Amino acid sequence: MLSLDDFEQAARRRLPRPIFGYIAGAAEDNQSLRANRDAFARYGFVPRVLVNVSARSQQFDLFGRRYDAPFGIAPMGLSALSAYRGDIVQARAARASNIPAILSGTSLIPLEDVIQAAPGTWFQAYLPGDPARIDALVERARKAGYETLVLTVDIPVSANRENNVRTGFSTPLKPSLRLAWDGLTRPRWLAGTFLRTLLAHGMPHFENSFATRGAPILSASVLRDFSARDHLSWEHVARIRRQWPGALVIKGILHPDDAALAREHGVDGIIVSNHGGRQLDGAVPPLLALPGVLDAAGDMPVMLDSGVRRGGDVLKALALGARCVFVGRPFNYAAAIGGEAGVAHAIGLLRAEVDRNMAMLGINRLDELHPGLLRRDELPGR
Repeated sequence: MLSLDDFEQAARRRLPRPIFGYIAGAAEDNQSLRANRDAFARYGFVPRVLVNVSARSQQFDLFGRRYDAPFGIAPMGLSALSAYRGDIVQARAARASNIPAILSGTSLIPLEDVIQAAPGTWFQAYLPGDPARIDALVERARKAGYETLVLTVDIPVSANRENNVRTGFSTPLKPSLRLAWDGLTRPRWLAGTFLRTLLAHGMPHFENSFATRGAPILSASVLRDFSARDHLSWEHVARIRRQWPGALVIKGILHPDDAALAREHGVDGIIVSNHGGRQLDGAVPPLLALPGVLDAAGDMPVMLDSGVRRGGDVLKALALGARCVFVGRPFNYAAAIGGEAGVAHAIGLLRAEVDRNMAMLGINRLDELHPGLLRRDELPGR
């Protein structure tokens, strides 16, 4: 495994078709999925030379903590289906490397277990549909010891993920002969992840969508509850801000006006994101939205996810003003292939790329990055 992309091909061979399809897929025609990668290719580096770069450091400060690399692990639902105790192994690898990790609200391991295994993990919430449930979930995260709460706000309705239908994925998974065959033809996953989980922990459930336990992952009839998220508004953010004592982050912002509203509502930071292309197909790539969002965000830390695959991508986002970036799918694949050691290896690959590229750019510190080190490609049709 020499790059983050290498993990994807290995995971394709290891994971059952529906689970790999769920991770890899995006919405509708995959326009945003492709555009997220293409956006990074629009920018070229303009390096400085003959600079003493022997004192390189990737450390940066965020929400009162110093991290050792400017990237983290994005929230990914159902990670415990692709790797045994997937949410925990990702969080533990991130803690060992001193980078941020965000636990998904659609995870299958109780948030209390994850924070106990990896203190300092952030929690990402999909807001339930009524104030009482919101209050209960926020209070649960506070009592568990989370200090950073991430509200993902780009899911007013479920996306049109035709890929999930084509690969046989649903939430919860519905028992069928095809599903059984997909599992039997991946014996390492069947024994090492699914059966091992059943024997040690019982049938996985959606554990963190509400303050109480949700539906089982394998069910013939129970539908996953999205709880009318189409009526959520900034009033709910204000309510959470009054209740939550720690750092409050909003994930899923692309429009500058929403960044300004987040600042007005006392939010501590935002993540510019189009959900990895998994929600609104055709949404602008976060890297291209970043400059406008930064102008409106004031002194709020602005982070970014979606499409980051190389150390060069990390540095391009930081040069344009992001404080740090988050990476999703590759770390999920790495956990599926090698557990915690696989995630640690993936983190090490990305960290080495960042270090190498800093040297070749002629910088020692992340705060030396600036837009002048980039040139945007304005070729016709790009």
